[in-house]
Amino acid sequence: MGSWQSLGRHAAVMLSMLVVATGAAQAQNAAEFYRGKTINVYIGVGVGGEYDIQARLVARHIGKHIPGNPTVVPQNMTGAGGLRMINYLYNVAPKDGTNIGMIANASVAMQATGIAGVQFDAAQMQWLGSIAPAVETMAVWHSAGVNSIDDVRKKQVVAGASARGAITFIYPEMMNEFLGTKFKIVTGYPGGNQINLAMERGEVEARNNTWSSWKATKPDWLKDKKIVVIAQAGPRAPDLDAPSVEDAARTPQERQLIELVTSGTQLGRPFAANAAPADRVATLRAAFAATMKDPEFLAEAGQLGFEVDPVLGEKMQKIVEKVLATPKDVAAKAKGLLE
Repeated sequence: MGSWQSLGRHAAVMLSMLVVATGAAQAQNAAEFYRGKTINVYIGVGVGGEYDIQARLVARHIGKHIPGNPTVVPQNMTGAGGLRMINYLYNVAPKDGTNIGMIANASVAMQATGIAGVQFDAAQMQWLGSIAPAVETMAVWHSAGVNSIDDVRKKQVVAGASARGAITFIYPEMMNEFLGTKFKIVTGYPGGNQINLAMERGEVEARNNTWSSWKATKPDWLKDKKIVVIAQAGPRAPDLDAPSVEDAARTPQERQLIELVTSGTQLGRPFAANAAPADRVATLRAAFAATMKDPEFLAEAGQLGFEVDPVLGEKMQKIVEKVLATPKDVAAKAKGLLE
């Protein structure tokens, strides 16, 4: 009996040594591959908004957590509400672990509903993680004379957006469809920063944005009450007193549709790679997770006003699979909002 126990202990020791050796070999292989390389971080929107700021924040810190310490270069590739960049990442960029995208979080729901222009399969992308889930909001400029959803049911309010298919368009359009609001949506702005400038100039009176972005990019607007947040969606923000769009749904069917349209809130501002080799995906996911604990990263995120509550790659992959499994009849009803 003792010999069997001894044999079992020996086998366990050998297995643990094999696991350690395999991990060390993978780290060595990753270091050999990434040393001297450049990792491109593609951003599908213009400079200055939350997507752009978060992508550049992660890009500044993730390289030191990747074996071989590659150079990480963020670059903007705008067009079609972020679709141009995602399609490029999925179909054109080399699939070797050197290309990452900051993905529009509505893109998974767009695929689920069969939107034209989607040339990727989100289930085949390699999701790396995000800094935190998102709380989407709809905010109105203080001089518009609007303080609630009900006010926008009675009065037309001009909302700025980048393009059809972008969350800045989807959010007010969803409120029009399901909550009876009267947002007139004007598209053509390259990114959130340009929409903010349009609000200041009086070109538009409202926009969708995340609560974390408002706090990070326009804390003075919040302090000076330049905007009124009339609705939020996704995980409720404990420091925001605004009604939930999901709770404002008039029927269970409407709520189901709203939850599909806003499903990207669970993904936050997600990073993903294309179909890279599995060991390099594991390396990038580990590097992202390590970055989320990096004291220098956390300090800078705090200075920028971002709360760090990461959604990591494995969990994100399951969220994507769940959204893509949405019943076809529900997805079909939501399609008009996302295209």
